[in-house]
Amino acid sequence: MAAYVKMIKKYDDEKTVIYQFGPDENQMGEIEFDKKRKKFKILKQVNDIRISNQAYERWASQQIIKIMYRNNGEFPDVTSVEK
Repeated sequence: MAAYVKMIKKYDDEKTVIYQFGPDENQMGEIEFDKKRKKFKILKQVNDIRISNQAYERWASQQIIKIMYRNNGEFPDVTSVEK
């Protein structure tokens, strides 16, 4: 089964970026990434009945790390992950 995770940037400064993430804009969690300490904090879970919160959180965090290294810390307003 394929999964799609849409990510929408909610906040970004020199220390922190926050993305909403989930299967669609009606069902979104929130993840915060501390750019200095390289740590994640889940602010809100997705709570999709088909896919676990841990899977969504892992996919969103992996995408943020990829963006950080590929784009030199420039986080796009919208991105997505297909698994």
